[in-house]
Amino acid sequence: MLTIAEYSVGNKLSSPGRETNPLLLQLSLAVPTYSSVLPNNRIIMESALTLKPLFTPANLGAIKIANRIVMSPLTRSRADAKGVPAPFAATYYAQRATAGLIVSEMTQISHEGMGYARTPGIHQAAQVERWMPITEGVHKAGGKIVLQLGHVGRIASALNRPVAADVVSASAVKAPGQMYTDSHQMVDHDTPRALATDEITRIAHDYANAAVNAIKAGFDGVEFHSANGYLPQQFLSTNVNQRTDKYGGSIANRIRMPLEALAAIIDKIGADRVGIRVSPGHTFNGIEETDAADLYAAYYAELDKLGLAYLHVMRPFMNAVNIDPVVEARKIYRGKLIAASGYDGETAAALVQAGGADAVAFGRAYIANPDLVARFRASLAIAKPDDATFYTPGETGYTDYPALAA
Repeated sequence: MLTIAEYSVGNKLSSPGRETNPLLLQLSLAVPTYSSVLPNNRIIMESALTLKPLFTPANLGAIKIANRIVMSPLTRSRADAKGVPAPFAATYYAQRATAGLIVSEMTQISHEGMGYARTPGIHQAAQVERWMPITEGVHKAGGKIVLQLGHVGRIASALNRPVAADVVSASAVKAPGQMYTDSHQMVDHDTPRALATDEITRIAHDYANAAVNAIKAGFDGVEFHSANGYLPQQFLSTNVNQRTDKYGGSIANRIRMPLEALAAIIDKIGADRVGIRVSPGHTFNGIEETDAADLYAAYYAELDKLGLAYLHVMRPFMNAVNIDPVVEARKIYRGKLIAASGYDGETAAALVQAGGADAVAFGRAYIANPDLVARFRASLAIAKPDDATFYTPGETGYTDYPALAA
């Protein structure tokens, strides 16, 4: 789930977007601006020579990518109310298939895992069937795509769910802020109930079954969403996780839930097709990690043992202590690393050239630039997206951004 169309290359949200789109407002209120985002009026021009490190191939586990430019997971709210992707999503993803790797929008693993309006799932036959032409289109265009598996935990409203399901979390701690719903606009988040100890195995199985469905749908792999304040990070946190069982208290206990879910996924599809996304230092969705340095050091050490396809690290939008989590992850995690948030072409290429990451993900830039790789190669201008259409239904602001003429 994108924490507001990710500030990989971009600007602050405009007032018109906030006024006309309540869902945009909901997501934006909790997200400060990353310190390195670009001014609203800047047109970005890149040097093809400087960006050369981005155009080399790489292997992310079993996934061979043609370049080091990754499309970030971008929640766009174009699915129907039952979580079935829109037919025109196939066009949207195929347009962007020149990325070395596309990471899909956050996709719920169950009815219980759904939070936002019109987000897709991967737990029903109709959902799996609709994803098939999407992956086929990406592959026909020469691209690779993985499905981001998500469970929102407490960031939910029953009004957004087509089938009744409990709102659950590590503990019965209500999330701050509000949730957009198509029927009632902005409403408070529902109060979650704490998952029972024996339910967490069932959650792990839900992730594993969703991963199997993703492979059936033609995805090259999956990305386990352990970021942005959703269920896995709710277990990692020091404020939401108030448990006294084997999933709470110590760092070793708090990382247990996501590690068990990953183990279940790996058992079904293999570690070399599984990535994970983390967001150390983010406070989005009311998350606190008061022991973040020690927490992620322990988490990375365990992840390093699994032989994953990659670790995908988001930098925080603001970081008062000036610690770059990508740098910190690289000190511990020896596998392939994708960096995200706050990069432009030149800083991304420099990072890859220096060995600081194996690839770099771009979010906002991919909304308005389906041909982002070609623009980087040719030193062409990067178009700015229309914030007001980030989460609205239909193809406007979704499939209608043009590629530049050759």
